[in-house]
Amino acid sequence: MKKYLAKLIDGETLSREETHEIMIGITEERYNVQQIAALLMALQTRGVSVDELLGFRDGLLETGKKVDLSDYDTIDIVGTGGDGKNTFNISTCAAFVVAGAGRKVSKHGNFGSTSVSGASNVLQEFGVRFTDDVDTLRCSLDEAGICYFHAPLFAYGMKFVGPTRKALAVPTCFNLLGPLVNPCQPKSSLHGTATQEQLRLYDSVHQRIGDNYGLVTSHDGYDEISLTGSFKCVINKQEKVYNPEEIGFNRVAASELSGGSTLEQAKRTFLSVLEGTSTEAQRDVVLANAACVISVIDRRTDFPASVEAARESLLSGKALKAFRKFVEINR
Repeated sequence: MKKYLAKLIDGETLSREETHEIMIGITEERYNVQQIAALLMALQTRGVSVDELLGFRDGLLETGKKVDLSDYDTIDIVGTGGDGKNTFNISTCAAFVVAGAGRKVSKHGNFGSTSVSGASNVLQEFGVRFTDDVDTLRCSLDEAGICYFHAPLFAYGMKFVGPTRKALAVPTCFNLLGPLVNPCQPKSSLHGTATQEQLRLYDSVHQRIGDNYGLVTSHDGYDEISLTGSFKCVINKQEKVYNPEEIGFNRVAASELSGGSTLEQAKRTFLSVLEGTSTEAQRDVVLANAACVISVIDRRTDFPASVEAARESLLSGKALKAFRKFVEINR
Protein backbone atom coordinates (compact mmCIF):
# COMPACT_ATOMS: atom_id res chain seq x y z
CA MET A 1 0.00 0.00 0.00
CA LYS A 2 2.88 2.37 0.74
CA LYS A 3 3.88 2.65 -2.92
CA TYR A 4 0.29 3.35 -3.98
CA LEU A 5 -0.14 6.07 -1.39
CA ALA A 6 3.17 7.61 -2.46
CA LYS A 7 1.93 7.82 -6.06
CA LEU A 8 -1.27 9.51 -4.95
CA ILE A 9 0.65 12.00 -2.80
CA ASP A 10 2.74 12.84 -5.89
CA GLY A 11 -0.42 13.61 -7.81
CA GLU A 12 -0.37 10.49 -9.98
CA THR A 13 -3.33 8.30 -10.84
CA LEU A 14 -3.36 4.56 -10.31
CA SER A 15 -3.82 2.09 -13.14
CA ARG A 16 -6.74 -0.31 -13.46
CA GLU A 17 -4.37 -3.15 -12.59
CA GLU A 18 -3.18 -1.36 -9.46
CA THR A 19 -6.62 -0.70 -8.01
CA HIS A 20 -7.60 -4.28 -8.87
CA GLU A 21 -4.59 -5.46 -6.87
CA ILE A 22 -5.54 -3.11 -4.01
CA MET A 23 -9.08 -4.52 -3.93
CA ILE A 24 -7.74 -8.07 -3.78
CA GLY A 25 -5.39 -6.99 -0.98
CA ILE A 26 -8.27 -5.43 0.95
CA THR A 27 -10.27 -8.68 0.78
CA GLU A 28 -7.20 -10.61 1.94
CA GLU A 29 -6.83 -8.11 4.83
CA ARG A 30 -3.29 -7.11 3.89
CA TYR A 31 -3.87 -3.47 4.87
CA ASN A 32 -4.79 -1.82 8.15
CA VAL A 33 -7.73 0.56 8.53
CA GLN A 34 -5.47 3.62 8.58
CA GLN A 35 -4.02 2.72 5.18
CA ILE A 36 -7.46 2.09 3.70
CA ALA A 37 -8.74 5.38 5.11
CA ALA A 38 -5.76 7.27 3.66
CA LEU A 39 -6.34 5.67 0.25
CA LEU A 40 -10.04 6.48 0.19
CA MET A 41 -9.56 10.09 1.23
CA ALA A 42 -6.75 10.65 -1.26
CA LEU A 43 -8.96 9.39 -4.08
CA GLN A 44 -11.96 11.35 -2.84
CA THR A 45 -10.02 14.59 -2.56
CA ARG A 46 -8.65 14.33 -6.09
CA GLY A 47 -11.60 12.49 -7.68
CA VAL A 48 -11.47 8.87 -8.78
CA SER A 49 -10.49 8.16 -12.39
CA VAL A 50 -12.20 5.81 -14.83
CA ASP A 51 -9.37 3.26 -14.63
CA GLU A 52 -9.26 3.42 -10.84
CA LEU A 53 -12.99 2.79 -10.58
CA LEU A 54 -12.84 -0.05 -13.11
CA GLY A 55 -9.99 -1.70 -11.21
CA PHE A 56 -11.93 -1.68 -7.94
CA ARG A 57 -14.93 -3.04 -9.84
CA ASP A 58 -12.83 -5.85 -11.31
CA GLY A 59 -11.63 -6.81 -7.84
CA LEU A 60 -15.10 -6.78 -6.30
CA LEU A 61 -16.56 -8.90 -9.08
CA GLU A 62 -13.65 -11.34 -8.94
CA THR A 63 -13.98 -11.89 -5.20
CA GLY A 64 -17.78 -11.87 -5.10
CA LYS A 65 -20.48 -14.38 -5.96
CA LYS A 66 -21.57 -14.42 -9.59
CA VAL A 67 -25.02 -15.36 -10.89
CA ASP A 68 -25.41 -16.48 -14.49
CA LEU A 69 -28.56 -15.01 -16.01
CA SER A 70 -27.06 -14.61 -19.46
CA ASP A 71 -30.06 -16.37 -21.04
CA TYR A 72 -32.24 -13.43 -19.96
CA ASP A 73 -32.21 -9.86 -21.24
CA THR A 74 -32.45 -8.09 -17.89
CA ILE A 75 -32.00 -4.52 -16.74
CA ASP A 76 -30.98 -3.03 -13.41
CA ILE A 77 -32.21 0.32 -12.09
CA VAL A 78 -30.22 1.79 -9.23
CA GLY A 79 -28.74 5.11 -8.19
CA THR A 80 -25.40 5.93 -6.65
CA GLY A 81 -27.15 7.17 -3.52
CA GLY A 82 -25.64 9.74 -1.24
CA ASP A 83 -27.68 12.63 -2.61
CA GLY A 84 -29.01 13.37 0.88
CA LYS A 85 -32.56 13.92 -0.38
CA ASN A 86 -34.26 11.17 1.69
CA THR A 87 -36.78 10.40 -1.05
CA PHE A 88 -39.12 7.44 -0.88
CA ASN A 89 -38.06 4.27 -2.73
CA ILE A 90 -38.58 5.64 -6.23
CA SER A 91 -36.19 3.37 -8.15
CA THR A 92 -37.36 0.21 -6.39
CA CYS A 93 -40.99 1.07 -7.03
CA ALA A 94 -40.17 1.85 -10.67
CA ALA A 95 -38.53 -1.57 -10.98
CA PHE A 96 -41.89 -3.27 -10.32
CA VAL A 97 -43.59 -0.99 -12.86
CA VAL A 98 -41.01 -2.10 -15.42
CA ALA A 99 -41.58 -5.76 -14.49
CA GLY A 100 -45.32 -5.22 -14.82
CA ALA A 101 -44.69 -3.84 -18.30
CA GLY A 102 -43.23 -7.20 -19.30
CA ARG A 103 -39.51 -6.40 -19.10
CA LYS A 104 -37.15 -8.49 -16.97
CA VAL A 105 -35.49 -6.71 -14.05
CA SER A 106 -32.47 -7.90 -12.05
CA LYS A 107 -32.45 -5.28 -9.29
CA HIS A 108 -29.35 -4.73 -7.18
CA GLY A 109 -29.60 -2.87 -3.87
CA ASN A 110 -28.71 -2.51 -0.23
CA PHE A 111 -29.82 -0.93 3.02
CA GLY A 112 -30.03 2.87 3.01
CA SER A 113 -27.01 4.90 4.04
CA THR A 114 -28.21 8.50 3.65
CA SER A 115 -31.97 7.87 3.61
CA VAL A 116 -34.40 6.25 6.03
CA SER A 117 -35.18 3.43 3.62
CA GLY A 118 -32.96 1.84 0.99
CA ALA A 119 -34.24 -0.84 -1.38
CA SER A 120 -33.39 -3.64 1.05
CA ASN A 121 -35.05 -1.81 3.96
CA VAL A 122 -38.42 -1.41 2.28
CA LEU A 123 -38.49 -4.93 0.80
CA GLN A 124 -37.63 -6.40 4.20
CA GLU A 125 -40.59 -4.50 5.66
CA PHE A 126 -42.85 -6.59 3.42
CA GLY A 127 -41.33 -9.82 4.73
CA VAL A 128 -38.92 -10.41 1.85
CA ARG A 129 -36.03 -12.70 2.74
CA PHE A 130 -32.89 -12.03 0.76
CA THR A 131 -31.27 -14.99 -0.95
CA ASP A 132 -28.33 -15.94 -3.13
CA ASP A 133 -30.01 -19.18 -4.21
CA VAL A 134 -29.91 -19.18 -8.01
CA ASP A 135 -33.03 -21.33 -8.40
CA THR A 136 -35.08 -18.91 -6.30
CA LEU A 137 -33.70 -15.91 -8.19
CA ARG A 138 -34.59 -17.54 -11.51
CA CYS A 139 -38.05 -18.47 -10.29
CA SER A 140 -38.62 -14.89 -9.20
CA LEU A 141 -37.50 -13.61 -12.58
CA ASP A 142 -39.69 -16.11 -14.45
CA GLU A 143 -42.87 -15.66 -12.42
CA ALA A 144 -42.69 -12.06 -11.16
CA GLY A 145 -40.50 -10.55 -13.87
CA ILE A 146 -37.98 -9.35 -11.28
CA CYS A 147 -35.33 -10.75 -8.96
CA TYR A 148 -33.42 -8.92 -6.24
CA PHE A 149 -29.75 -9.06 -5.30
CA HIS A 150 -29.09 -7.88 -1.75
CA ALA A 151 -25.55 -6.56 -2.19
CA PRO A 152 -23.90 -7.98 0.97
CA LEU A 153 -24.76 -11.53 -0.13
CA PHE A 154 -22.76 -11.11 -3.31
CA ALA A 155 -20.12 -8.35 -3.12
CA TYR A 156 -18.07 -9.92 -0.33
CA GLY A 157 -15.27 -7.39 -0.64
CA MET A 158 -17.47 -4.52 0.51
CA LYS A 159 -17.54 -5.78 4.09
CA PHE A 160 -13.79 -5.24 4.44
CA VAL A 161 -14.11 -1.50 3.77
CA GLY A 162 -17.44 -1.06 5.57
CA PRO A 163 -16.08 -0.09 9.02
CA THR A 164 -13.63 2.40 7.50
CA ARG A 165 -16.31 4.00 5.32
CA LYS A 166 -18.62 4.27 8.31
CA ALA A 167 -15.92 5.85 10.46
CA LEU A 168 -15.06 8.39 7.75
CA ALA A 169 -18.75 9.35 7.45
CA VAL A 170 -18.20 11.01 4.05
CA PRO A 171 -18.79 9.68 0.54
CA THR A 172 -15.94 7.73 -1.05
CA CYS A 173 -15.37 6.08 -4.41
CA PHE A 174 -17.02 2.96 -2.99
CA ASN A 175 -20.34 4.79 -3.10
CA LEU A 176 -19.93 4.77 -6.88
CA LEU A 177 -19.13 1.06 -7.07
CA GLY A 178 -22.44 -0.38 -5.86
CA PRO A 179 -24.37 0.14 -9.13
CA LEU A 180 -21.48 -1.32 -11.14
CA VAL A 181 -21.16 -4.69 -9.39
CA ASN A 182 -24.54 -6.32 -9.99
CA PRO A 183 -23.65 -10.04 -9.63
CA CYS A 184 -25.37 -11.08 -12.87
CA GLN A 185 -23.85 -8.21 -14.87
CA PRO A 186 -27.13 -7.48 -16.70
CA LYS A 187 -27.11 -6.65 -20.38
CA SER A 188 -28.73 -3.28 -19.65
CA SER A 189 -28.82 -0.78 -16.80
CA LEU A 190 -30.18 2.61 -15.83
CA HIS A 191 -27.99 4.34 -13.29
CA GLY A 192 -28.86 7.53 -11.49
CA THR A 193 -26.10 9.93 -10.45
CA ALA A 194 -26.30 12.83 -8.03
CA THR A 195 -24.05 15.18 -10.02
CA GLN A 196 -23.06 16.03 -13.58
CA GLU A 197 -19.50 14.96 -12.78
CA GLN A 198 -20.66 11.53 -11.69
CA LEU A 199 -22.74 11.20 -14.86
CA ARG A 200 -19.67 11.95 -16.99
CA LEU A 201 -17.61 9.43 -15.03
CA TYR A 202 -20.27 6.73 -15.39
CA ASP A 203 -20.66 7.50 -19.08
CA SER A 204 -16.95 6.81 -19.61
CA VAL A 205 -17.04 3.70 -17.42
CA HIS A 206 -19.99 2.22 -19.31
CA GLN A 207 -18.37 2.94 -22.65
CA ARG A 208 -15.36 0.94 -21.49
CA ILE A 209 -17.58 -1.90 -20.20
CA GLY A 210 -19.47 -1.96 -23.50
CA ASP A 211 -22.97 -2.66 -22.15
CA ASN A 212 -26.35 -1.12 -22.99
CA TYR A 213 -26.86 1.68 -20.50
CA GLY A 214 -28.77 4.78 -19.57
CA LEU A 215 -27.89 7.54 -17.12
CA VAL A 216 -29.97 10.19 -15.40
CA THR A 217 -29.31 13.08 -13.08
CA SER A 218 -31.56 15.89 -11.92
CA HIS A 219 -30.04 19.33 -12.04
CA ASP A 220 -30.91 20.01 -8.41
CA GLY A 221 -28.91 17.06 -7.12
CA TYR A 222 -31.19 14.00 -7.16
CA ASP A 223 -29.71 10.69 -8.33
CA GLU A 224 -32.90 9.96 -10.29
CA ILE A 225 -35.57 11.81 -12.24
CA SER A 226 -37.21 13.90 -9.53
CA LEU A 227 -39.56 16.09 -11.65
CA THR A 228 -38.61 18.95 -9.33
CA GLY A 229 -36.92 20.64 -12.28
CA SER A 230 -34.92 19.85 -15.39
CA PHE A 231 -32.96 16.63 -15.68
CA LYS A 232 -30.47 15.05 -18.04
CA CYS A 233 -30.82 11.62 -19.65
CA VAL A 234 -28.27 9.63 -21.59
CA ILE A 235 -30.15 6.89 -23.44
CA ASN A 236 -28.50 4.75 -26.11
CA LYS A 237 -25.67 7.29 -26.26
CA GLN A 238 -28.15 10.10 -26.98
CA GLU A 239 -27.92 12.89 -24.43
CA LYS A 240 -30.81 15.26 -23.80
CA VAL A 241 -32.06 17.65 -21.14
CA TYR A 242 -35.78 17.45 -20.36
CA ASN A 243 -38.23 19.50 -18.37
CA PRO A 244 -41.08 17.59 -16.68
CA GLU A 245 -43.65 19.27 -18.94
CA GLU A 246 -41.95 17.89 -22.06
CA ILE A 247 -42.77 14.32 -21.03
CA GLY A 248 -46.30 15.05 -19.85
CA PHE A 249 -45.80 15.67 -16.11
CA ASN A 250 -46.24 18.62 -13.77
CA ARG A 251 -43.35 19.83 -11.68
CA VAL A 252 -43.38 18.60 -8.10
CA ALA A 253 -42.13 20.04 -4.82
CA ALA A 254 -39.23 18.36 -3.07
CA SER A 255 -41.39 17.85 0.02
CA GLU A 256 -43.75 15.65 -2.03
CA LEU A 257 -41.01 13.06 -2.56
CA SER A 258 -40.05 12.61 1.07
CA GLY A 259 -39.50 9.09 2.33
CA GLY A 260 -40.63 10.14 5.80
CA SER A 261 -38.84 9.58 9.07
CA THR A 262 -39.70 5.93 9.69
CA LEU A 263 -39.64 2.66 7.77
CA GLU A 264 -43.38 2.33 8.29
CA GLN A 265 -43.93 5.59 6.45
CA ALA A 266 -41.63 4.47 3.63
CA LYS A 267 -43.52 1.18 3.39
CA ARG A 268 -46.91 2.93 3.19
CA THR A 269 -45.76 5.31 0.47
CA PHE A 270 -44.21 2.50 -1.56
CA LEU A 271 -47.36 0.38 -1.47
CA SER A 272 -49.67 3.33 -2.12
CA VAL A 273 -47.95 3.99 -5.46
CA LEU A 274 -48.42 0.41 -6.62
CA GLU A 275 -52.01 0.30 -5.32
CA GLY A 276 -52.90 3.58 -7.04
CA THR A 277 -53.67 5.52 -3.87
CA SER A 278 -50.56 7.72 -3.75
CA THR A 279 -50.34 11.41 -4.52
CA GLU A 280 -50.02 12.49 -8.14
CA ALA A 281 -46.43 13.59 -7.51
CA GLN A 282 -45.41 10.23 -6.07
CA ARG A 283 -47.06 8.36 -8.93
CA ASP A 284 -45.58 10.56 -11.65
CA VAL A 285 -42.00 10.42 -10.42
CA VAL A 286 -42.16 6.61 -10.42
CA LEU A 287 -43.66 6.61 -13.92
CA ALA A 288 -40.93 8.93 -15.23
CA ASN A 289 -38.15 6.72 -13.93
CA ALA A 290 -39.83 3.51 -15.11
CA ALA A 291 -40.31 5.02 -18.57
CA CYS A 292 -36.62 5.81 -18.78
CA VAL A 293 -35.78 2.19 -17.91
CA ILE A 294 -38.13 0.93 -20.63
CA SER A 295 -36.48 3.19 -23.20
CA VAL A 296 -33.07 1.80 -22.30
CA ILE A 297 -33.98 -1.90 -22.40
CA ASP A 298 -36.06 -1.45 -25.57
CA ARG A 299 -33.04 0.34 -27.06
CA ARG A 300 -34.99 3.29 -28.33
CA THR A 301 -34.53 7.00 -27.85
CA ASP A 302 -38.21 7.93 -27.72
CA PHE A 303 -38.37 8.41 -23.97
CA PRO A 304 -41.78 10.17 -23.85
CA ALA A 305 -43.42 7.26 -25.71
CA SER A 306 -42.21 4.90 -22.99
CA VAL A 307 -44.26 6.83 -20.44
CA GLU A 308 -47.42 5.21 -21.79
CA ALA A 309 -46.01 1.69 -21.35
CA ALA A 310 -45.14 2.54 -17.73
CA ARG A 311 -48.52 4.14 -17.11
CA GLU A 312 -50.38 1.10 -18.44
CA SER A 313 -48.37 -1.22 -16.17
CA LEU A 314 -49.20 0.83 -13.09
CA LEU A 315 -52.82 1.75 -13.77
CA SER A 316 -53.79 -1.75 -14.94
CA GLY A 317 -52.52 -3.31 -11.72
CA LYS A 318 -49.79 -5.31 -13.47
CA ALA A 319 -47.06 -3.63 -11.42
CA LEU A 320 -48.85 -4.48 -8.17
CA LYS A 321 -49.35 -8.07 -9.36
CA ALA A 322 -45.62 -8.36 -10.10
CA PHE A 323 -44.81 -7.04 -6.63
CA ARG A 324 -47.19 -9.41 -4.86
CA LYS A 325 -45.81 -12.38 -6.77
CA PHE A 326 -42.27 -11.30 -5.94
CA VAL A 327 -43.06 -11.13 -2.21
CA GLU A 328 -44.79 -14.51 -2.34
CA ILE A 329 -41.75 -16.17 -3.93
CA ASN A 330 -39.20 -14.47 -1.70
CA ARG A 331 -40.78 -14.86 1.74
